[in-house]
Amino acid sequence: MSSAAKDSPQRAEVVVIGSGPGGATTAHLLAEHGKDVLILEEGPDLPLESCPPFGIQEMAQKYRAGGLNPALGNARVAFVEGCTVGGGSEINSGLYHRTPADVLERWRAEFGTRDTQESDLLPHFIGCEQMLNVGICPGPTPLASRKLEAGAQHLGWRVLEVPRWFKFDGSTGPDGCPQGTRQSMTKTLVPRALSAGARLLAETRVARLRRSGTGWNVLATRHGRPVEFRAETVFVCGGAVQTPLLLRRSGITRHIGNTLAIHPTVKAVAVFDEEVNHRQLGVGVHQVKEFAPKISFGCSISSLPHLGLALADYRGFEREVKAGWRHMAIYYAMITGPNTGSIRPVFNLPDPLIRYSLSAQDLRDLATALRRLTKLLLAAGASKVYPSVAGARPITAEDEISTIPGELPPDRSNLMTIHLFSSCPMGEDQARCATNSMGQVYGTNDLYINDASLIPTAPGVNPQGTVMALARRNTLHFLGRL
Repeated sequence: MSSAAKDSPQRAEVVVIGSGPGGATTAHLLAEHGKDVLILEEGPDLPLESCPPFGIQEMAQKYRAGGLNPALGNARVAFVEGCTVGGGSEINSGLYHRTPADVLERWRAEFGTRDTQESDLLPHFIGCEQMLNVGICPGPTPLASRKLEAGAQHLGWRVLEVPRWFKFDGSTGPDGCPQGTRQSMTKTLVPRALSAGARLLAETRVARLRRSGTGWNVLATRHGRPVEFRAETVFVCGGAVQTPLLLRRSGITRHIGNTLAIHPTVKAVAVFDEEVNHRQLGVGVHQVKEFAPKISFGCSISSLPHLGLALADYRGFEREVKAGWRHMAIYYAMITGPNTGSIRPVFNLPDPLIRYSLSAQDLRDLATALRRLTKLLLAAGASKVYPSVAGARPITAEDEISTIPGELPPDRSNLMTIHLFSSCPMGEDQARCATNSMGQVYGTNDLYINDASLIPTAPGVNPQGTVMALARRNTLHFLGRL
């Protein structure tokens, strides 16, 4: 083979960049409808079982930057991104929500989105739910989750069990909770895409897109070497951070990376007299929606490493965790944050500069959320609650809740998020949207976005169900099947 032939770009009818929920949904539908599909994924190709879930090894293997990603602003907000085949579905808890009707109505009113009524999206939600085996737990829920439910019931607050994409295998854990396997993208849609003829290249980082005639050249590096791909159509599905980063590096900037939104989240550790934790503790499945969509409460991962991180601001936490971790669990309070974030490339560095600011009202909302979470946990029977605010003291009674400031101090609050969206909003209002309602980037005929960056505002729920339903709808529209 000649040198020129060796160096010629690999070709595909459609290149899908990213293999998370948006990318895997896109790729499997395209492949099953006869398209020649190439999936490019920056992270490694690892099975779900390559390491124990929710631990340090998983963070090293499957998280971008080991999970240490900062958004810079007036408050410290850490966030996590998956960087592996399957994306965030490989590291999250698999909780699943449909988009609330009032949120869909807001998008139609403010962004001019079309075909986003509940009736429009219902077949897509149902289609995704069937593929992922979405459902509620067929037996007892995890102990820590039951505590949250009990506290809400005691206060008369609205609480629900959130469905998960999960396949139960008939076994049970020490607390009688049914066990099984998360139905992540590597368990479901990625294999389905490959079975239909799609190709997958892992450890391939796309640096930029370059317009070439009627198609695109996709410039990337793989195992440290430059590679190039040629495609008629490109679907960018890298997520709310990586998608705008790639597009801006490619000179596509209109309404790209200017309106990042998140769910700012604050946590608390509750200590109970009875045991609520064990090494096989399942994911908490209850959420309290009494104050939704503005504020939601739920269970967080309560493994030993996560407990250590959550209590790191408290003196002597190592001894307390070591001695009493079976009586401890982590809970969160989440608000719907504003679209105040921005994402910008920095010279030739691989990671972007991410800014995100919270207003005084946002910090008051977080304080209100943390106070209510503490009240909820005390009502659930907690003997002690540790708010994740540096310098705070443990709370043992309801009359001590007032020690939590009325506005969280931005320099002492350990905020985080696992939900990011809205950096390339969809809609028919071209004065504020990056794409039309079907994900097509304005000014192009063959460049699409199909991930969480399309979601116009913070939805107040886990966004994976929304991402997959939109990706399914958009892909079928592209194929002329809608």
